[in-house]
Amino acid sequence: MMRFADKTVVVTGASSGIGAAAARQFAAEGARVVLAARRREALEAVASAIGSEKTLIVPTDVTDLAAASALLERAEAHFGAIHVLVNDAGAHARGLVEDRQVGDLVSMIDVNLRAPVALCRMAIPRLRAAGGGAIVNVGSIGAVISVPGAATYSAAKAGLRAFSFALAEELQGSGITVSVVSPGPVDTDFLAREIEKVLPIAFSQRLSSPDAVARCILDCAHDGRLERVIPPSAGIVASLGRTFPPLRRALQPVFEYVGRRRKMRFLKSRCVMSESDKR
Repeated sequence: MMRFADKTVVVTGASSGIGAAAARQFAAEGARVVLAARRREALEAVASAIGSEKTLIVPTDVTDLAAASALLERAEAHFGAIHVLVNDAGAHARGLVEDRQVGDLVSMIDVNLRAPVALCRMAIPRLRAAGGGAIVNVGSIGAVISVPGAATYSAAKAGLRAFSFALAEELQGSGITVSVVSPGPVDTDFLAREIEKVLPIAFSQRLSSPDAVARCILDCAHDGRLERVIPPSAGIVASLGRTFPPLRRALQPVFEYVGRRRKMRFLKSRCVMSESDKR
């Protein structure tokens, strides 16, 4: 399938995890890919795996509005047009609100909400000039139902989800679609590094791979579906928990039990992988 042949796709958070997986998949389907993140060395590794003729590296701090604008300007100047914007850059400083520094909380809002809102606004005229296109914002199931230790992150992702839904309405008939991909827990190095801070209940839903989430991103960019949740069961459980809080509280011990078992399996698998690397 070459759904994105001759299209230019800008991906933030492209240095690792979901963003890197999405960049590789877009390139495999014919796209030219603009890779944006703060770490140049990591971006170069992703670009090397894809092929330099199909990529443009633009080290970018998306919370810097001037840098975000320059990202889109360079992408358009280099490839001639922008057809897809993927807002994947994210930050999650886990912990109870009163245990985090104020700067940590503000930074989460800046990266997860303020930056993608600004990039969407900056991208719309360029997508119109290209004859239409797609915006895909990477959210979280935490936008639907939150857990302790993720209050600010969930608030930012909930804001991004609401923004995406409203922007999709505003752009109806314009040829520009807006979608949000809402994953549950994702098996990334970032999750592994923060594992001691991740509450067991976060593992009550099946882990998704970065490649699986990336496939949802590409599908949304292609068909414009408003939202994809992965795994789908996470969306059902989250919606029920939000709609019926007493049911959520009653079932929470069950979810915590399941989450503890899955977290243990995750830790064991990572230990096995680490030992394999040593050999």
